[in-house]
Amino acid sequence: MPADAFDYVVVGAGLAGAATAWQLATRGHQVAVVERSVPANDAGSSHGSARIFRYAYAEAGYSALVKESLAGWEELARLAGQPLITPTGCVDYGQDRRPRELAGGLERLGIGHQLLSAEEARGRWPQFAFDTEVLWHQGAGVLDARETVHTMLRAAAGHGARLYEDWELAGARRTGTGYLLTNRRGEQLEAGRLVVAAGGWLPRLLGGLDLPPAFLAALPAFTVMQETAFHFPYREQPGPGKFWPTFIHKRPGIQTYGLPGGRDADFRGQKLAEFNGGKAIPDASAQDGLIDPAHRARIVEYVKRYIPGLVPEPYAETTCLFTNTPNEDFVIDTADGVTVLSPCSGHGAKFAPLLGSLAADLATGSAGVPDRFRPSLVAAGGKPA
Repeated sequence: MPADAFDYVVVGAGLAGAATAWQLATRGHQVAVVERSVPANDAGSSHGSARIFRYAYAEAGYSALVKESLAGWEELARLAGQPLITPTGCVDYGQDRRPRELAGGLERLGIGHQLLSAEEARGRWPQFAFDTEVLWHQGAGVLDARETVHTMLRAAAGHGARLYEDWELAGARRTGTGYLLTNRRGEQLEAGRLVVAAGGWLPRLLGGLDLPPAFLAALPAFTVMQETAFHFPYREQPGPGKFWPTFIHKRPGIQTYGLPGGRDADFRGQKLAEFNGGKAIPDASAQDGLIDPAHRARIVEYVKRYIPGLVPEPYAETTCLFTNTPNEDFVIDTADGVTVLSPCSGHGAKFAPLLGSLAADLATGSAGVPDRFRPSLVAAGGKPA
């Protein structure tokens, strides 16, 4: 039987892939999404109900992109019939976090914030043992990754997109009209163009996409990290409708982040992790889901010292994946009808609707993306590969 044929096939039904499928389908294209398992599954980077939404970045360009993403989040909330971001505010502190510099960036963009002394901040949030002045920006919050994925996929399906679950891509071969995709069972789909948003599975797939060698050589090294997140119970449970702020604490030797745990952790504690505190693995297929006891002990000691409002005994713990680039930039690049989309380094979730729009712009040729996200363009001296 002939293969099913589509204008675009999106590989990966996480936040980035679902966002791109939504945007492409809304623009009237025939779209399929292929997912090796199910959307927002636990083996990827888009599962669960708690990711940080924040504005503060050392590079103002990213803060501006967060602000630009707001229209997409508002549209998604309308489509979902409920907010997908819970406002909690965020506190940024620590010697290496440089809260005063972050505040300057927010000031230039007109994003509401306050710069507080450690004493002022401890008076407001006694559950934290702040060690430097603190940046507070009230527009931050917690986004529901899983519900966001499913909202975008429902919206895409409403415009005719098709989802293929349990469809693990084995390779893509160029044809005269586009690409022939084959899965691990030998089933096939035809695509005029591809968008590959495979997260931690990307390093495993790149060699089978029939991409130009120069394009592949220009891509940065993708380092996949198996990270560990712990949930610690509150000593005093916040009242109904009240939340701890999210936080980022960066000091010499450790960078931690935390946020109110979502429904997958019973809403009864703070989710806490060390940024890039896990182990590097070749790709997502190598994850083992094991918790390093030494790392658990390190985080418990951190909680004892810096977060007195938590009981320093985790009631839940899990592993997750970060896919890092050396400079933590996204990759949104294209060659020969294949667009590679990797919102890397553990900070892509908050940009999801905007990333889908940028990837759709690049894949269709309707608009470009910032040059910094196109390594092949940089390698070619600013000219398309």
